[in-house]
Amino acid sequence: MDDTGAIVSRARVPTPRTYDGTLDAIEQLVVGLERELSTRGSVGIGIPGAIVPGTGLVKNANSLWLMGQPLSHDLERRLSRDVRVMNDANCFALSEAADGAGAGASVVFGVILGTGVGGGIVVDGRCLDGANLIAGEWGHNPLPWLEPDEFPGPRCYCERRGCIETFLSGPGFESEFRERTGRALASTEIVRLAAGDDEAARALDRYYDRLARALASVVNLLDPDVIVLGGGMSNIPDLAETTTARLPRYVFSDTVVTRVVRNVHGDSSGVRGAAWLWPARH
Repeated sequence: MDDTGAIVSRARVPTPRTYDGTLDAIEQLVVGLERELSTRGSVGIGIPGAIVPGTGLVKNANSLWLMGQPLSHDLERRLSRDVRVMNDANCFALSEAADGAGAGASVVFGVILGTGVGGGIVVDGRCLDGANLIAGEWGHNPLPWLEPDEFPGPRCYCERRGCIETFLSGPGFESEFRERTGRALASTEIVRLAAGDDEAARALDRYYDRLARALASVVNLLDPDVIVLGGGMSNIPDLAETTTARLPRYVFSDTVVTRVVRNVHGDSSGVRGAAWLWPARH
């Protein structure tokens, strides 16, 4: 990405499911891009989880092979330069707040609805990390206002039950549909069938309502100007509009002006935010 935020080249590879494989892939991407462009650049990395300042080790990553690893140190050694690493949902929120769907807003909450559920907070153009580096991790709060058939909720990889992530992630959505109907379908297929299949339509309606409930608890606590939806599940048609319409059912206010919007930069938004970790002057 150049100093104005324009993409000058891109490359994408599948994520290896080992630590050494991940290091190899990142190194090869950086070397390949720099060879192509004949220039040396700064490197920003977005990861699930966070780097603990005192130890330099990764925590809270649902890419479990990163857990407890000195990722920043190992990448800096391989790439012979400083790197900046931040939670991927924070990177997504930073990208959308800088020049995306949240541009011009004071407080932006960026939401990742994908294989996991994450969130990032940007206030006046700066990421809010928090004292424990978990600001915005709404996916590991319990789903609020549980219906009787939702309690106690599915077990999460964090070893608790009923986390928002277990209901709103793509795998969680698919798993519940399979358990209720006996049909093993991808989330995209369930959404496609919802127009004419009663079971799929009910599953999609439950998703809308759960997202509204979960985001209402964020609004009650953070009261952002804009909530930007990202991740694969954000591609559900009318998800932002339906969620905006349902928020007033649950938010503790007689008026709700928070806007729920779809992202502008798509799948590239998180990596754009990682690049923005280095200001143009660097």
